[in-house]
Amino acid sequence: MKLIRILASARADLEDGYRFYEKQAAEIGRYFLDSLYSDVESLQVSAGVHVRQFGRYYCLHSKRFPFAVYYRIVNDEIRIYAILDCRRRPERIRERLKQID
Repeated sequence: MKLIRILASARADLEDGYRFYEKQAAEIGRYFLDSLYSDVESLQVSAGVHVRQFGRYYCLHSKRFPFAVYYRIVNDEIRIYAILDCRRRPERIRERLKQID
């Protein structure tokens, strides 16, 4: 079993998503977090099978929301670097990931 580590940058992305969905309707933000954490936990089984995007990151698309989890595998650790809205322009996503490196 690999350790999953959600970096501060990805935690901030989750908080932003939570706030966005809570503004839409009560409890949707909580459902968003539960769904994304479930997607992240699925990496225990599926890490490394996802398509690589922007060169260095694997990209797991959320099952219930238009978000993607950008991660790398370092030794026996799955590091989550960003959890971003897929509706953004690809250039914005690329720039955001460059800022994390």
